[in-house]
Amino acid sequence: MFSNIQNQLFNNHILSLSQFDRMMLEDLIQAILYMKTHGMPNALSGKVIGSCFMEPSTRTRLSFDVAIKRLGGHVIGFDNNENTSSRKGESLSDMMCVISSYVDAIILRHPKEGSAYLASQLSSVPIINAGDGSNQHPTQTVLDLFSIYESQNTLDGLTILCVGDLKYGRTVHSLIHALSYFKVQFIFVAPEGLQLPQYLIEDLDHNHIAYEVYSHLEKAIPQADIIYMTRIQQERLDDTEYQYLVTPYLLKKAMLKKAKSNMKILHPLPRLNEIELAIDHTPFAYYFQQATNGMYARMALLTLLLNKQAHWGTLT
Repeated sequence: MFSNIQNQLFNNHILSLSQFDRMMLEDLIQAILYMKTHGMPNALSGKVIGSCFMEPSTRTRLSFDVAIKRLGGHVIGFDNNENTSSRKGESLSDMMCVISSYVDAIILRHPKEGSAYLASQLSSVPIINAGDGSNQHPTQTVLDLFSIYESQNTLDGLTILCVGDLKYGRTVHSLIHALSYFKVQFIFVAPEGLQLPQYLIEDLDHNHIAYEVYSHLEKAIPQADIIYMTRIQQERLDDTEYQYLVTPYLLKKAMLKKAKSNMKILHPLPRLNEIELAIDHTPFAYYFQQATNGMYARMALLTLLLNKQAHWGTLT
């Protein structure tokens, strides 16, 4: 039984990686491993979960839905803002007050930073942040950490190469925060204007986490244990600007000739053209396994959130 994380997550909100410390993350990784190898089909028996996605999602929404059903629970909700009364001007505050009276927990994705925190102040049940603007995406980070651990058998002593949109990429922001609890070093490769925000650089400096900034992707690859690719968000740029920015940051199979044999490529998806399709068939590709791990990560989180006592068995 993982008493540390269980006691802190039960009936609580999951809003940010700042809620977790190293011990909690290590316990959570073991809980995900248990879910992946054993499952727990009755963990949400009799529970109803509200799924409130106010911006598009494929993997996050579906993996939550499947996780709930595999745990014996029920899911209600909506998958886009067009089907809600917010089109009539209803506030998020009123919406959360009402929905929380129907369900045992709410999964919320919203385009505005801070929306999950606001919802948590008004909801009578736990809120799970499934992404609030460019701020945080904690459940994605949990599955990312598990995928790194699963592929490398450790979270210490690794070099993590982060590529693409490091300014607006909420998955990168959350991952850097979480990995700062471990003995890692970072390499950042991003277009001009899309580099890592200054507050995260200051956090790395404050925590004495080693990092380097490279201007050329190919030169950084031989050092990496993990390449974390992100999509440069085309919707923020005009077509000419996008083509100019994105071309030097496309990962091609030919670039991997000097990669470490243990190196794995992760991507929160969806991808556009930032990873060449030919890489899918190499041993370096791990992004589809990563997406599958999302279901198990969310099964573990939901179980801990809604069960005061969760007996996981003995894990090694």
